[in-house]
Amino acid sequence: MTSHDQRGPAEADELGIDVAVDPEVELAERPAPHPWLVLRQHAHLAPVVAVGGALGALGRWALAEAMPHDDGTFAWATFWTNASGAFLLGLLMTLLLTVWAHTRYVRPFLGVGVLGGYTTFSTYLLDSRTMLAAGHQLLALEYVAGTLALGFVAVLLGMGAGRVLLSGMLDGPATGEETTR
Repeated sequence: MTSHDQRGPAEADELGIDVAVDPEVELAERPAPHPWLVLRQHAHLAPVVAVGGALGALGRWALAEAMPHDDGTFAWATFWTNASGAFLLGLLMTLLLTVWAHTRYVRPFLGVGVLGGYTTFSTYLLDSRTMLAAGHQLLALEYVAGTLALGFVAVLLGMGAGRVLLSGMLDGPATGEETTR
């Protein structure tokens, strides 16, 4: 008899997933919760994500309006949208794992909603395809590779900025005086 059999009824978390999982069972073999169950249990988050997504999409639209480009040329607005979104996601996740770990709506609102609506993989691919169709293969390659590279670096910079913010919050003022929080 394995340790899984000795446990008795499986303990389940809020999604119905067995939290006391037998380490010998491969992840692919573990049953996933039914999508409708997940949706029903988290339906209260849909308005939070929707409002955040609308705000993020407005931010992306505003940046695209401020930095228009012709078809087949380098899409600076999409490039900077995705880079800044990656930075903000790194910053947000660092803060969420520490400062806001206990919150219920910050991650769905900011991470999924605002930043999900703000960043755009579909426009990135459409811009790349348009550059290729216009005969700008090297420009399309630079755009694709540059976006991915800068996005990766931006996430790391965002995480670093989050750590700097956290260390400043934990250390208090440089004079060493106590502050009331």
